[in-house]
Amino acid sequence: MNSASALSAQLRLYLVLDPDLVAGDPLEAARAAMRGGVTMLQLRAKHRTDREILALAEPLADICRREGVPFLVNDRLDLALACGADGVHLGVDDLPLAHARRLGGNALIIGYSPETDEQIRAAAANGASYLGIGPVFATSTKSDAGEPLGVAEFTRRHTLSGLPAVGIGGITMQNVSKVMEAGADGVAVVSAILAHPHPQQATAELLRVIACSRS
Repeated sequence: MNSASALSAQLRLYLVLDPDLVAGDPLEAARAAMRGGVTMLQLRAKHRTDREILALAEPLADICRREGVPFLVNDRLDLALACGADGVHLGVDDLPLAHARRLGGNALIIGYSPETDEQIRAAAANGASYLGIGPVFATSTKSDAGEPLGVAEFTRRHTLSGLPAVGIGGITMQNVSKVMEAGADGVAVVSAILAHPHPQQATAELLRVIACSRS
């Protein structure tokens, strides 16, 4: 598995690419975000068939590989392995972490979105590489995200885990510094890049704010 320090750097600005939220070509949106400096990319396509997901995941994996950006698939270890992704991101209703680690091997990046303190404490031992903690703020891009946690609760959960963690949910240019100052290794965003008329510009500006908040 990646070292914690290397993974922390890769998590700095993490784009969750939902093709249903892209007005144009999802591949071009991904390219633009990578030109802007995005450091990790996840495909989250909850309303597509397996074949549709794979048809999008395979070229995304190739693009990310050329750019040196880790590529993950949401929920589905089988599709992640099929397209040669670097990892998978799992929730509490997906394949259990220990099974995913056994099937995926030590090199696979496994992200995890826990819901309880017990799940947070057990995540590292069960094979998680990093946590997605949220929603930090209110979000409209994930209908089952739950109530906002706030930055203080983000910090508590991150500390409890002992793992690298990204804040996710409602992250914008205006509040990203609060999440980084709360101890996040990075932030995972959707609309902050995908809804912007110029994704490359939005990505670069988010990275600038992140860098300032950590200095």
